[in-house]
Order: sequence, then structure tokens, then C-alpha cells
Amino acid sequence: MPVKIIVNGTPRELPRPLSVAELLERLEIAPRGVAVEVNLQLIPRARHSEHQIGDGDQLEIVTLVGGG
Repeated sequence: MPVKIIVNGTPRELPRPLSVAELLERLEIAPRGVAVEVNLQLIPRARHSEHQIGDGDQLEIVTLVGGG
């Protein structure tokens, strides 16, 4: 069953519900150095593999950049 989500303001359709970790892999985003928020809730990296993304979820994926 397809799942419709919004990632950083862009609508996307997934073939099935995925975990945050699976989505990052599908989007070719390294999990290290990113922050993921699902429906305004920060998902700790330790929970990426267990947190399931559902239909209608809104995600923000932010790449952390060091420097000063």
C-alpha cells in the first residue's frame, strides 16, 4: 500500500511504510550528521531504525554542518 509523505516541503510517495533509516538509505543520505524531525518531533538517531513513517507524515531532514 503506497504511503504519501512530505519531505522538506516536497511531496513524495513510498511503495510501503518505511523506517526513518530505510528512508534515509533510499534518499542516499548518510545517517551520520543529519537531524530528522517527523511531525515536529525530533527522532534520535538511535531510533531511526524503529520509527516507522506513516501516510501523511511530514518530515524535515537537516544536514548538520560544522564550522564557525
